Amino acid sequence: MGLCAALAFSSCKSSESAYKKAYEKAKQQELAEAGGQTEAPAVEEAPVAAVTPVAPVTPPVSNAPVREEKVELVSGDGLKAYSVVCGSFGVKANADGLKDFLDREGYNAKVVYNAERNMYRVVAESFDTRDAAAAARDSFKAKYPNREDFQGAWLLYRVY
Repeated sequence: MGLCAALAFSSCKSSESAYKKAYEKAKQQELAEAGGQTEAPAVEEAPVAAVTPVAPVTPPVSNAPVREEKVELVSGDGLKAYSVVCGSFGVKANADGLKDFLDREGYNAKVVYNAERNMYRVVAESFDTRDAAAAARDSFKAKYPNREDFQGAWLLYRVY
């Protein structure tokens, strides 16, 4: 490949083709002069395949486990269908304490209440889609690798 080694593959094909044509033409002309031919034989050219760009692959739909619960918003705002839960408490004051911590960390945390289980859930973030919530959960866990309690963060789907 020589000269083409420094070039991108797609431009190599056209360069090789141009060099091949020039070489074949010179060879035919040389043969015609040496053998007394007046017309050079036709050379069949192979078509050059175009390089088609590959579209980016969309990530698969998340199959992250989701817990479905009927919850009511107690404090905070913007609760959506899928939430990243990073704490569960039987005492509301404990849930509020974690919410305050998350708010200081830059989150718009929420406290929701599950009456069936008598539990307060602390939501770090809330999203419309499962994929976005799963990505946020993974990011949240990565941000706090030394917080064992946050490593248990899970996804909640709000049912009515």
